[in-house]
Amino acid sequence: MAVTVEAVQEALRELTDPNTRKDYVSSRSVRNVRVEGDRVSVEILLGYPAKTQLEPIRREITARLAALPGVAQAAVDVQMKIVAHAVQRGVKLVPGIKNIIAVASGKGGVGKSTTAVNLALALAAEGAQVGVLDADIYGPSQPIMLGIRGRPESRDGKSLEPMEGHGIQAMSIGFLIDTDTPMVWRGPMVTQALEQLLNETKWRDVDYLVVDLPPGTGDIQLTLAQRVPVTGAVIVTTPQDIALIDARKGLKMFEKVGVPILGIVENMALHVCSKCGHEEHIFGAGGAERMGHDYGVEVLGSLPLDIAIREQADSGRPTVVADPEGPSARIYRAIARRVAVTIAEKARDHTAAFPKIVVQNT
Repeated sequence: MAVTVEAVQEALRELTDPNTRKDYVSSRSVRNVRVEGDRVSVEILLGYPAKTQLEPIRREITARLAALPGVAQAAVDVQMKIVAHAVQRGVKLVPGIKNIIAVASGKGGVGKSTTAVNLALALAAEGAQVGVLDADIYGPSQPIMLGIRGRPESRDGKSLEPMEGHGIQAMSIGFLIDTDTPMVWRGPMVTQALEQLLNETKWRDVDYLVVDLPPGTGDIQLTLAQRVPVTGAVIVTTPQDIALIDARKGLKMFEKVGVPILGIVENMALHVCSKCGHEEHIFGAGGAERMGHDYGVEVLGSLPLDIAIREQADSGRPTVVADPEGPSARIYRAIARRVAVTIAEKARDHTAAFPKIVVQNT
């Protein structure tokens, strides 16, 4: 019995992508199905970074196709391609950057910067080109977390070369000032500094730029929402009611200015005693889940209250780098894949595909 293209397509409909949670046909991942006698070949194109998932996906699809009647050999090629996606209306993309992810929290001290750097490193671990913009002008922390020292170069006297740490590009006001120098600036100066750090850095083919925002809903957040092409925002909170009140305000602010919410990350969700293993919800339980239910937003993942996460970030080797196979790093990578999948399901940005039309008097 000869196998048909239709039979191959039907088999692929029965398999679910573990990251999109959709079958490969409806998610439009299937490319170039070929049947030559008893040999079948298929290309699978993922729209998100999933370096650690490529081989398991390839094995699963190969096994399913090889089980089809009449198939003697199945060849499956799994690749990934990241493109630019739609942003707020009237805001142009930044050269060298495909997608911008804002990481925000209404309240300080909830682990937002730690989440931002580990999200960036997790996206890079999955095969993406990643950058980090430290938008916390008053309290920059990314230079320390990424273990980067020194000052950025300017080869043309106009723009800055991004610094690099653990394979990702980075820019922060912390690279330009001394560690103990306070930024005694008013709002307009701060927002101007943010725009300069973003637009005057020579980002190199960045798939995702993770922007670590300061807490609150002030000038910097509004500047980012109104003038920067943000693909989506991630809200970081703890289960504590006080933190959730401010996190809800941050979420609503992004909704009002038309920036999609990619999901919620819950920090310090559970503490496990290092001595006896007793589990305790120090800051409460279920807060992020209730918030997600109220606003129809996905909870991307929950991180434990773990001293190692803090120690690793302070040492300049965040969890995803310091302990890549550890449980917390696996959670960060899962969060990164869900963020990337949510972005991939958004409308693509086609502005670069259309030529500029100039009307002249002739």
